[in-house]
Amino acid sequence: MLVIHHRTTPRSTCDAELELTFEARSKSRLRCFTTTGEEVGLFLERGQPPLQDGECLEAQDGRIVRVRARPEALLHVTCASPFELTRAAYHLGNRHVALQLGDGWLRLPDDYVLKDMLLQLGAQVELIEAPYQPEHGAYGGGHHHSHAGEAEFSYAPKLHQFGVRP
Repeated sequence: MLVIHHRTTPRSTCDAELELTFEARSKSRLRCFTTTGEEVGLFLERGQPPLQDGECLEAQDGRIVRVRARPEALLHVTCASPFELTRAAYHLGNRHVALQLGDGWLRLPDDYVLKDMLLQLGAQVELIEAPYQPEHGAYGGGHHHSHAGEAEFSYAPKLHQFGVRP
């Protein structure tokens, strides 16, 4: 089994490739397979952003493994005006849906309830197969389950420090 513990700087060449969905790229612990069928164990540092398409990892044996975003079933959303697209994004955000943003479009995982909502809002919705890379979010590192305290998770900006006075 190819064991991977670390992300590394981008390289022009690699020894193997992993083709993963966004959900799989979001996990720090994962059993998966290279594109040639070799078993891989991912043991990445917890609390880090999802792996990006093209990102490189270094295996214990020194091999470099490139991550590829696997095409997924997505809803591709467009609207007649920027206002309507903003309105669609607002309603999706209100439901905590992760969105991939483009110039004049939104993408989200295929979901028939959300598709019906978007159609009711007047959006044009097309089912496509494409790599999915949603926005990571504005809160830095996000949620964690560390028992080591908050010191190593001091993300800026700290918008939700309830009970703390300046």
